Amino acid sequence: MLELQWPWVLLLLPLPALVYFLMPANKREEAALLVPFYDTLAGLERGGQTRSGAGRWSLGLLLGIWLACVLAAARPQWIGAPIALPASGRDLLLAVDISGSMETRDMQVANQQVDRLSVVKRVVGEFVERRKSDRLGLVLFGTRAYLQAPLTFDRVTVNRLLQEAQLGFAGEKTAIGDAIGLSIKRLRERPESSRVLIVLTDGANTAGEVTPLRAAELAQQAKVKIYTIGIGADEMVTPGIFGGTFGARRINPSIDLDEESLKRIAEQTGGQYFRARDPAQLRDIYLALDQLEPIEQDNEVFRPTRALFHWPLGLALLLSFGLAGRQLYRRRPARQSGGKLVLEK
Repeated sequence: MLELQWPWVLLLLPLPALVYFLMPANKREEAALLVPFYDTLAGLERGGQTRSGAGRWSLGLLLGIWLACVLAAARPQWIGAPIALPASGRDLLLAVDISGSMETRDMQVANQQVDRLSVVKRVVGEFVERRKSDRLGLVLFGTRAYLQAPLTFDRVTVNRLLQEAQLGFAGEKTAIGDAIGLSIKRLRERPESSRVLIVLTDGANTAGEVTPLRAAELAQQAKVKIYTIGIGADEMVTPGIFGGTFGARRINPSIDLDEESLKRIAEQTGGQYFRARDPAQLRDIYLALDQLEPIEQDNEVFRPTRALFHWPLGLALLLSFGLAGRQLYRRRPARQSGGKLVLEK
């Protein structure tokens, strides 16, 4: 369907006529020597075209240029057929910790020790691909929290931004409270029954302006349900001298994980706390989150639009070239040969 974005611009169409009839005529001095038959001779040399005919052509070109310019200014656009967007699901924000501690290599994949963030990217990426009926958003946090992707149905972009996240981009510390606060700000305008936040971290709150428990109170007031996930193995072996077993030690790499706060955040907001000690457990957690019942939302329809203003604008440009060429043609110098008036070609 063709539509004008600014149809009121068409009111300018009669402007040239108003200027012509309302503005006073331009005063010009007449030439002292008049040759009344010169224009006729020149017109005969051009095939009988008179000044009045040439003037009508020029006037027509000018009017065409004006009409095309006004039509382009009215911003014509083509409105496509309506496309139905998913009508069910949740507004789901993923808050992922990318602080320095996520570099710890206590996750085992194919008999190799890999860092926590690499496992998170793989498992959460699969989770994002499955959420076809949800609006998804991504918050990355370290010393500060950043909205990396606003709520959208574009799962491909959200997943790409997750895969491009790098350790330490948001700082080395962990601001869990700020991440929750930022997520609340983005979810509060959405329907109350569909606000869900999943927070994944491997540590305790060591930065930020808001404490996690205060952020949980704000989330409860805003009707935001929070699921918290603590990631990190309970035990890992550090290599000994020269990378061998001599002097190797068993340590708990998750000693800084504040499970108590994560549990209280989940309980206070009606969510649940999960513990992921290895990639398999993390995958099971996100499979469990997949079982959340979708909440019906209002139907939404998207109609793609395509701008068309460049077509009348291009026509105006072509008519301008035609008018300029015509003026150059009319101003060709004339020469006299054998008693006849001849125009230079």
